[in-house]
Amino acid sequence: MGVTRRMTVSQALVEFLAHQWTVDGDIRERTIPGMFGIFGHGNVAGIGQALKQFHVENPDLMPYHQARNEQAMVHQAVGYARMHRRRGTYASAASVGPGAANMLTAAALATTNRLPALLLPSDTFATRVADPVLQQLEQPWDIGLTVNDAFRPLSKFFDRVQRPEQLYSIALAAMRVLTDPAETGAVTIALPEDVQAEALDVPVEFLQDREWHLRRPLPERGPLARAVAAIRGAKNPLIVAGGGVIYSGAEEQLRALVEATGIPVGTSQAGGGSLNWDHPQNLGGIGATGTLAANRLAAEADVIIGIGTRYSDFTTASRTAFQNPDVVFVNINIASFDAYKHGSQLPVVADAREALTELSIELEGYEVSPEYSERIARDKAEWDAAVDAAFVPSGLDLPGQPEIIGAVQSTSAPEDVIVQAAGSLPGDLHKLWRVRDPLGYHVEYAFSCMGYEIAGGLGAKRGLLADGDDRDVIVMVGDGSYLMLNTELVTAVAEGIKIIVVLIQNHGYASIGHLSETVGSERFGTLYREYDGEARNFQGEKILPVDLAMNARSYGVDVIEIEPGASAIDDLKAAVAQAKASEKSTFIHINSDPLIYAPDGAGWWDVPVPEVSTLGSTQRAREEYLEQRAAQRPLHG
Repeated sequence: MGVTRRMTVSQALVEFLAHQWTVDGDIRERTIPGMFGIFGHGNVAGIGQALKQFHVENPDLMPYHQARNEQAMVHQAVGYARMHRRRGTYASAASVGPGAANMLTAAALATTNRLPALLLPSDTFATRVADPVLQQLEQPWDIGLTVNDAFRPLSKFFDRVQRPEQLYSIALAAMRVLTDPAETGAVTIALPEDVQAEALDVPVEFLQDREWHLRRPLPERGPLARAVAAIRGAKNPLIVAGGGVIYSGAEEQLRALVEATGIPVGTSQAGGGSLNWDHPQNLGGIGATGTLAANRLAAEADVIIGIGTRYSDFTTASRTAFQNPDVVFVNINIASFDAYKHGSQLPVVADAREALTELSIELEGYEVSPEYSERIARDKAEWDAAVDAAFVPSGLDLPGQPEIIGAVQSTSAPEDVIVQAAGSLPGDLHKLWRVRDPLGYHVEYAFSCMGYEIAGGLGAKRGLLADGDDRDVIVMVGDGSYLMLNTELVTAVAEGIKIIVVLIQNHGYASIGHLSETVGSERFGTLYREYDGEARNFQGEKILPVDLAMNARSYGVDVIEIEPGASAIDDLKAAVAQAKASEKSTFIHINSDPLIYAPDGAGWWDVPVPEVSTLGSTQRAREEYLEQRAAQRPLHG
């Protein structure tokens, strides 16, 4: 038998994680550079003790960070992973029962976004000697079922360490999935609280440095040749650039291809930053929240070249974006699940960077027609002018969200990162935000999780600081999302990590309020108002006396309040400049008019309206819905 060390399961797991390295070409970095943890009886004597022991013996082995909410821990890990293009992430340890269950939402977010996060929820006793333990879920039809089994459908990998000897195979399998660009997402290792503290003789080779090389598969010759033939025969081709372009570091390859061929680009939310906003071929966002320029060309395109996109309903405008009856789809994706999606005739299973490199070689000499080039330039110029107009201050006491976005845009630096996730802001940012850096746009819109913004922004800032990059992270958030999860502001203060938060106060849910109108529900339940006992609803005029600026101030961040008035936009610009000059986190509060909308991009989103209703508003909405749905295709391919 080789050399071993007597350790607990928790000690062995923590030391193992500290020695895992991701290698991507010439880049080598720690896969798990640190761990978040909130302790309870389920892990304080296991993972908690291991972290304490290593902190005493070797503080750099596995740095520990506090968090204020278990869901927010994983959000931070996801924000970090995005900034590191999926090469690194954090581990998140939670206690039994409610602590573990609090991470479920974030697990779904990580998996939906194809971003790695390692979850270490504690579990009830494997021996069942203390059965039922405090906070244990019991189901009489399955005694072995625990809260942690809820992670199974939310994770790309799930296992439970029932015996100490299982740790080796489980830990190695978990690392394989964390570093697999096609299969990554939430990776969950459930740790029964008794097993965490049990000892075993650990082979030293398990604890030594191990490298995980990211796969960058080349496109197969046959699928590539068929894709090239389709593109060469295209008159109006269009590229849909998704998050895979960012994660594979393929921005330069994309730029080289479009400059050589003249093919225009529309970006998904995850693909923002794959091409600078002012590049002649960049038409901006595409789909339900896209620009008029991108959606016009998408409707007529005869070949769609998807690169690293999962083709969500927003990207495809619920299968209404691409209206050419003879349209052909070339889907380039490292995951075959996405490459074959929607019945694509020409899937190419490959890394985005490698595929783009090959396409540039094979398409040498191909260019779009002068007429098409002129159309691209004309539509782009028209949309850019519409955005310019939307950014002009109205002088109203309550500015609209487009003006607010324009003010933040004009005061930010090209390399700054905008972070958002839910509500009306993702749609407006997708249309209006002028991305000037590959990592400058981080809108979590796969799961669109209210409350992600501040925690995700903090994680993004951690990711930048880990690379010695001190650019600013600007979190834009509405009051609805802020109320969902804001406590990681305390974490930012505790660790002295600077983020800038711009809170847009509109006293309700702006996005869902607007959607409610379009489906005939007349903003019911979307306003923050005092309960009207006579009308028995919350639809009255009495705005709640809630002071979110005071709330943020109580956490210890600097707060700047923008008073309503004609100078609100100028005051906002000054506030952002002040926040950027500061070394501390700053919270900027501004009131807005939720009824002022961004320019229309002619995108549609399928939200079914009831077939029958006694409400006239719903009946009218149903008629409009049927008109829109008539353009929906059963398949894209």
